[in-house]
Amino acid sequence: MAHRPHILVVDDDAAIRDLLNEYLTENELRVTTAASGAEMSQTLADHVIDLVVLDLRLGGEDGMQLARQLRDGGRIPVIILTGKLDEADRVMGLELAADDYVTKPFSNREMLARIRAVLRRYQLQQPAVMAAASVDDIQRRAYRFDGWELNLLARRLTDPDGRRVELSNGEFNLLQALCEAPQRVLSRDRLLELSRLHGAEVYDRSIDVQVLRLRRKIEGNPSDPQFIRTERGAGYVFNAQVDVLH
Repeated sequence: MAHRPHILVVDDDAAIRDLLNEYLTENELRVTTAASGAEMSQTLADHVIDLVVLDLRLGGEDGMQLARQLRDGGRIPVIILTGKLDEADRVMGLELAADDYVTKPFSNREMLARIRAVLRRYQLQQPAVMAAASVDDIQRRAYRFDGWELNLLARRLTDPDGRRVELSNGEFNLLQALCEAPQRVLSRDRLLELSRLHGAEVYDRSIDVQVLRLRRKIEGNPSDPQFIRTERGAGYVFNAQVDVLH
């Protein structure tokens, strides 16, 4: 399943939130909305967001401060929303390194076009960013595979429809280890090491139990797994294309 970029719309106007939610969803984007800075922060903790649309005039809150928090927090693209006459806001927003701005009132088509343009720019920049930094210098935020998303910060797995799938610590660590080495055969000993399943009662077959439980949660047919395949006498291989989000 193709990845749908996840957009966070932050605006205290419920009508605008609902309008953008409906229109962007109809155009193959995944949307979460927030009415305040607190809701924005919670969403960012729970999900990996690809782009934020932020209204600078949130009731009772400093939108500029929220924009600074987004910029200081990482490489998330930001499009700011401003009033038609708020030129100072647009200038300040762009000085804060916002990626674009849209003035109210706006057309849905314009917003969609600007979102797609910013996402394209970031996708083109990503290979250069990856080449310029070593793996140890980059903080991984999530892994994505076939529509699934494993959020390392929130320790949360969501399915292609955006629903949370509960994992035990052992299942999460095992899936993380598999995502770190896709298309490679990993022995049980190596998986034990990578997934940090340490303890007095850990033994070779414990990985088999964890794999069985994990298959029940991510495989369409656990008896005929498509993701976690057994290599007889060797171990397991994670048969998926994994994208790393930073």
